[in-house]
Amino acid sequence: MMEGIFKKLMEETEEERSILRGNQSINKAIYTNLTSDFVIQSEKFLKDDLIMIRKHPRYIDFPKHSHDYIEMNYVYHGEFFQKVADQPIRLKKGEILLLNQHIEHELKACKKEDIIINFIIHPAFFDYIVTNLSTGFIQNQMLQFLVNSMFDFNQKGEFLYYPVSDSNRIQDIMNQLLLEMMNQSLLAKSKIKFLMGLLIIELIEQKKNQTATPIKNEQHSFLNDVFLYIEENYRDANLQSLATKFNQNVYWVSRLIKQLTNQNFKDLVQEKRLLVTKNLLLYTDLSMQAIAEEVGYENVSYFYRIFKQKYGMTPRAYKLELMKTE
Repeated sequence: MMEGIFKKLMEETEEERSILRGNQSINKAIYTNLTSDFVIQSEKFLKDDLIMIRKHPRYIDFPKHSHDYIEMNYVYHGEFFQKVADQPIRLKKGEILLLNQHIEHELKACKKEDIIINFIIHPAFFDYIVTNLSTGFIQNQMLQFLVNSMFDFNQKGEFLYYPVSDSNRIQDIMNQLLLEMMNQSLLAKSKIKFLMGLLIIELIEQKKNQTATPIKNEQHSFLNDVFLYIEENYRDANLQSLATKFNQNVYWVSRLIKQLTNQNFKDLVQEKRLLVTKNLLLYTDLSMQAIAEEVGYENVSYFYRIFKQKYGMTPRAYKLELMKTE
């Protein structure tokens, strides 16, 4: 099976055949509609998808550029030379490089035996990971924190290098991704999303092992305690009670939660209450008044308003939709 993939990847694409015929300039129209800065646009590849996988074109240098998406380079065979933010980088077989959408890089021409796979990933995909690959409030919030730690979505150009050629787990996931890339089945796109989610989790674990510090360990411990407190006290959770638990003032606790999660304490409590609400709507026949009180809302109108803001419909309409899908 994998031999078949290698044989397929070794074949020249139309773009590569054009280069071999003597066209030694990048056809920018393939990558961008912009006429000034060379910014590769996700709309050229993603359409309505969150992820697209393609082989990097060989035989030609690629000029300095950036992109409006997260890019991942994976060396399937051979090696890959590039300059990222003016820093020379050589990727060897099995290694991975992640680049955010604000960094520039330029690429040296690949030889015939250099097979590089590019993953074009919309930033919204990381919301998809948190929503679909975590279960329960604590897992959801901790995964969100880890993803935010890994990908700093500000205006700063950043990249992450992963020398993971000896990681059997990561290489196995990569091989599965390539199999699905070649697969045209209706489920292939869904499989790619979940495999990529698993890959990101593995890379998060790799990065944590490489860069773990006492400060980061303390941050993780702090957040675990915060999330556990909310899990157990969401009906009447309040910052003063939480601050007392840490022997700190309210301002310190509030500021650190915001710094680490990019959410306010109130937002986290509300997220937990709404998750419980969904379970009560699905598995009980409680009235809306009773559900609102059960999750900690005395004002039913306010309860309706925040639920609709989150899910786009009232709790009653949401329950009806759930009943239709059973």
